[in-house]
Amino acid sequence: MVVKRLIPAAILVAALSIPPVTSAHAEADAESLVNALNAVFGKHAGQRAAHTHGVCVKGSFMPTAEAASLTKAPHFNSKTPVGVIGRFSMGGGDPNASNAQKDNVRGMALHFDIGNGSTTDLVMISAPVFNARDPDQFLALLKTVETKDKDKIAAFFKANPNTTRQAEWLNARPVPASFATVNYWGIHAFTFTNAEGKKQIFKYKALPVGGEAGLSDAEAKAKDPDFYRPELKERLAKGPAKFTLTAILGEPGDPLDDPTAFWPEDKRKSVTLGRLSITGLEDDKTCDAGIFDPTNVVDGIEGPENDKIFAIRSPAYGVSFARRSK
Repeated sequence: MVVKRLIPAAILVAALSIPPVTSAHAEADAESLVNALNAVFGKHAGQRAAHTHGVCVKGSFMPTAEAASLTKAPHFNSKTPVGVIGRFSMGGGDPNASNAQKDNVRGMALHFDIGNGSTTDLVMISAPVFNARDPDQFLALLKTVETKDKDKIAAFFKANPNTTRQAEWLNARPVPASFATVNYWGIHAFTFTNAEGKKQIFKYKALPVGGEAGLSDAEAKAKDPDFYRPELKERLAKGPAKFTLTAILGEPGDPLDDPTAFWPEDKRKSVTLGRLSITGLEDDKTCDAGIFDPTNVVDGIEGPENDKIFAIRSPAYGVSFARRSK
C-alpha cells in the first residue's frame, strides 16, 4: 500500500556518528545546520542532506491491546493492520556510504497510514542516543569536523564528553548484518495520553523478531559496500522482516530534554506496542516524495517540550527537502 500523503519536514538526522567539536559562538538554525552538513559531506543534487544512503520499503503494523491502554492514537487502536511506508538508511550525508561502517548509525523511518490521506511518523536509529544535546553543539560538531583538524576535534571531545557516547556505543558492537537484524531506538522522550486522560512518558524501541545478528570486522570488510539492499531484497523474498515495537516507560528523574543521555533500560519497564512487518521493497520515489518527520504526531502522542534537537529536526529537514526538490 502506498500512503497517499507524505508529510514534509523531518529529523535532522539522528545519525551522524562523526563525533563532535566545540565553538563558543555557534548559532544554529535550520539553514546553518543543513549548510554545515553539506560542507562536511558535499552537496548531492536531489539527495537528502543526511541519511542520504537508504532504501524504501513497505509493510504493515498491528498494535497490541496494551498499546490501546496507553494511548488513544489511531494507529495504536486499530483492529486491522495499519499500512506502513518506511525507509532504512545509513547515517550521515554520503550517498555512497559503506554498509560496513561500524561507527555509523542505521536508521528506520516510518509513515503510518492513519486514513484520509494522512500519516503519522516515527523515526529511530540503531543507538539509544544522539551525538549532540542541542543544535548549537551539533553545529559546532559539524564545523569542527569540516576543518579535519584532529587536535581541534580531540579538544572538543575532551570538553564535551557527552558527544562521544554514540560512537562509543556503536564501536562496542559488531556491524549489523542487515537493516533487519539490529535494534532501533527513538532518541526522544514522548508522552502517551490514553482515552481516560492518563499520561505516560516513554521512548520507542524496535527489536528484530529473529534477534540481532552482526558481522565480524573481517566479514564486514569483505562485503560489497552496498550489501544491505540486495540482502534485504533476498530476505523479503522469503518472508516479512518483523520487528516488535515497544515503549520503554520513563520514571521520575529520567532526562527528557537531552538526546545524548541514556535511560537505564535494564531498570525500566517495557510495554509491547505491536508487530511491524516489512513485506517488500518500495520505489525510492515514494519515500523521496516527502519527509519522515518525528514531530508529525497525532492526538494521544506528544513530543518533548524542551528538547531542542527534537524541535529543530522538522525545520531542518524542511530546508533539506526544499533544496533536493528543486
